[in-house]
Amino acid sequence: MLNCKPTDLCITGLGVTSSIGQGVGSFSAALFAGRQKFTVMQRPGRQHGNVFIGAEIAELSPPERVPAKIWRSSSLSGQVAMVTLEEAWQDANLDRADPMQIGLVIGGSNLQQRDLVQLYERYRDKVSFVPPSYGVSFLDSDLCGLCTQQFGIQGFAYTVGGASASGQVSVIQAIQAVQSGQVDTCIAMGAMLDISYWECQALQSLGAMGTERYAHDPAKACRPFDQGRDGFIYGENCGVLVIERAETAALRQAVQYAKISGWAMSMDANRNPNPSYEGEIRVIKEALKHAGLSAKDIDYINPHGTGSPVGDDVELRALRDCGLSHASINATKSLIGHGLSAAGTIELAATVLQMRASRLHPTLNLIQPIDPLFNWVREKEASRRINHAISLSMGFGGMNTAVCLQKIESAE
Repeated sequence: MLNCKPTDLCITGLGVTSSIGQGVGSFSAALFAGRQKFTVMQRPGRQHGNVFIGAEIAELSPPERVPAKIWRSSSLSGQVAMVTLEEAWQDANLDRADPMQIGLVIGGSNLQQRDLVQLYERYRDKVSFVPPSYGVSFLDSDLCGLCTQQFGIQGFAYTVGGASASGQVSVIQAIQAVQSGQVDTCIAMGAMLDISYWECQALQSLGAMGTERYAHDPAKACRPFDQGRDGFIYGENCGVLVIERAETAALRQAVQYAKISGWAMSMDANRNPNPSYEGEIRVIKEALKHAGLSAKDIDYINPHGTGSPVGDDVELRALRDCGLSHASINATKSLIGHGLSAAGTIELAATVLQMRASRLHPTLNLIQPIDPLFNWVREKEASRRINHAISLSMGFGGMNTAVCLQKIESAE
């Protein structure tokens, strides 16, 4: 984490693709209405005997700038990335920016697992006929190359991996790239991790992913912070944030959605999936210190909140012991599922939208909170003025991240 204070860094473009809405407008409306799209997943390569519940994105339409041939040859992760980036790009008026001063950080590695499983099965007995395009698509640079080619980005582009914290890691890397002067504008993307039945089975066996318990009623399966939870429920998501200084945004007359006031990232020195109370305490306190805030200044928490039997308990304990139990709290994953590598960016986008609207979306299936003393937003949306918010993301392998946002009055 940087020790210096942030300058007036802000978010100037938003892009969202999710099961409940494609585009910020439809996504925002669905959030506040408390809509969900959980079902037994139907996408080819997701089922193999077992029942896996999740939330899948509806059919996509390619942006005008993307040639039909490129669209057809792109994986689902690539298509979702281009659609989501197009929205944020237009929102921030980036066609008017110097392409040499635009950077791209993509959160997520091994993003195209379902595509790869299908390819392996198709060509297992005829390896000589494997498409040459596989020589590019399996590389971690493929999504960077696809997006920079279609959008003309010439600053830099790279991927970062932090498991379920990848999206927020990409945001922190983008912040630091702008703060250091590496580029004027940096795009942070939490890419869609397209999992197959292999990952579903392994994560379920690990005790992280929800079981078949709610297969008869998938709408009830995703239950962050509820006593009836039994693991996270996957959701196809992608979020994009455009980050820059306020003075740079003003030159293009870009909307300044929220100020980024502080951030932190730390490791637990632990390869395993179990969360760390000490690590979460540390990252929350460092982010608040970096933002120059005390716990009592925080009006709203957007938590990691996966529905993990262990993770939810540890997270609430850390929040309580940091003095944050007074702040309003809901769980975005209860509506859209766990986007894994995308979670950190799409949930920051949800935080920004709630700050601007002075409204908090409901939390589905929060019938019996594991800690009822928190200031929960439950079955109905709530009106709240949010001056300061904190968003958390944690990942397997001991990754902890936090980002603080501040309301910009003129953004209303």
